Amino acid sequence: MASLPMLVPHFWEKRAFQAFVVALCTVPVVYYLSQRGLEHEVLRSVTGYATFIATLGALYIAAGGVYASADLKATPGVNVGFLIVGSLLASIIGTTGASVLVIRPLLRTNSQRRNKGHLIPFFILAVANAGGLLTPLGDPPLLVGFVGGVPFFWTLKLLPIWLLYVSMFALFLFLVDRRAYAREPKEALQRDDTEQMPLEVRGKRNLALLGAIVGAAFLPLGWRELGLVAIGFISYFGTPKELHKLNGFSMGPIIEVALLFVGLFVCLVPIEIMLGYLAPTLPIQHSYQLFWGSGILSSVLDNAPTYAAFAALAKGLSHGRPDLVAGMSPQMLIAVSAGSVVMGATTYIGNGPNLIVKSIAERSGITMPSFVRYAIFAFFAMLPAHVIVTAALIFLER
Repeated sequence: MASLPMLVPHFWEKRAFQAFVVALCTVPVVYYLSQRGLEHEVLRSVTGYATFIATLGALYIAAGGVYASADLKATPGVNVGFLIVGSLLASIIGTTGASVLVIRPLLRTNSQRRNKGHLIPFFILAVANAGGLLTPLGDPPLLVGFVGGVPFFWTLKLLPIWLLYVSMFALFLFLVDRRAYAREPKEALQRDDTEQMPLEVRGKRNLALLGAIVGAAFLPLGWRELGLVAIGFISYFGTPKELHKLNGFSMGPIIEVALLFVGLFVCLVPIEIMLGYLAPTLPIQHSYQLFWGSGILSSVLDNAPTYAAFAALAKGLSHGRPDLVAGMSPQMLIAVSAGSVVMGATTYIGNGPNLIVKSIAERSGITMPSFVRYAIFAFFAMLPAHVIVTAALIFLER
């Protein structure tokens, strides 16, 4: 998943080639596990995959049917408001849904300004990543945790970390944007004053469907997946094609995710078993190490399988401890959850919405930083919060 799109991009664009790669990787793993009497582990993984993709698909389709447009006065305070609202929405409709919904009004609001290139990197940090910390609907790693037994509302315990990162990004954006706003030409500010348009939200029925997804998450296994599939069908066929066109919506991305993740879920089974068994002998023993380990890998790989691997390691390290959550000590679960979600912002490939936001911004005429420049910016922008979280994890472990 990480290397082939860069090594053989033309082949990777073909769905048949993706299916071939998935089969090539998955079939030997299934055979290996079945030969050792571990068919139940494969079944458990496939069941978890069904819940994962049904939830993610329903979120993707319903959010893709909501279109927001606005052209507000492009002041630093308004831009910070977009960042905070988007970060709140990210935990409700997912980082992808919130990014697609909020990025266009933000771009339209700032269309008259000359100095605006800094807005999108901060948007990726907050809305496309850290904002999704509060519920399993927010980001795929937390959804993987929910499928694995983490209670739905447990992630609200990550609120202090959410506040730390989002408030820090909001402060940094305000300081940077205030300087940029002061350098705006007079004619640009005059156009901004005269070309304003109030916020308009279309496809509101999909907002009700997004709320229904939260309710469906509490249904029994089987009924939950059927309910989520039904929500997706109702949204897709009940949304006017015009709104899908305005959002640039297509089923291609979710079909690709569905195809690739069935292979990921199956291939993670032996890795999870191995990590759980070898955990006491590995050099990673503390929660702050889990935070950085899961975060660094999430920066360059997909953060959902990274979460699953480090959650398995956390389970092995938590064996015999009291008050476990889904087999993990609460502190280790916090570390893996936070690291996997927030550090996905470190590169453009760390989380799916990063590339979506980058593409939309570039199509609107904004020049985005190169891969390396963005990675340097993101690392140092997040570093103060990383240090605080690391210190807190070390202190709590004493």
